[in-house]
Amino acid sequence: MMADFDPKLLGVLGGVIRMSVRLLAVLMVLVILMGVVDVGWTLYQKLMTPPKYILTISDMLATFGAFMAVLIAIEIFINITIYLKNNVIHVQIVIATALMAIARKVIILDLETVEPAYLWGIALIVLTMSIAYGITRKLGNDATGDHA
Repeated sequence: MMADFDPKLLGVLGGVIRMSVRLLAVLMVLVILMGVVDVGWTLYQKLMTPPKYILTISDMLATFGAFMAVLIAIEIFINITIYLKNNVIHVQIVIATALMAIARKVIILDLETVEPAYLWGIALIVLTMSIAYGITRKLGNDATGDHA
């Protein structure tokens, strides 16, 4: 049914999508900058709370979670820029971003408050995402001849 579409209309719609993706890239940079400020502010507050200059384990985990959130935002920005350059979404990068997000969840997880079924679910997600990443990496390397 693609023959029914007006090429001019498709061109206009494609232009709208490209502008939308550019706007998303700009907005993601703002989110990243705000995230970096938040990490700095959170760290400052934790260090200034008595006992000063000491981070507890829970403080460190909260800080790690904030760092990971910024890194995930950076990965999403990379996904957006790759899409802008190649007009394609690279599945391997999306899976790597998802792995980072689930790793963040694991890092900040309070094992004393979660149900065992939740932990099994997280474990299953990590396992399947890792397998998917390995498969896409192998397929990508085979397709390009790159064995890095």
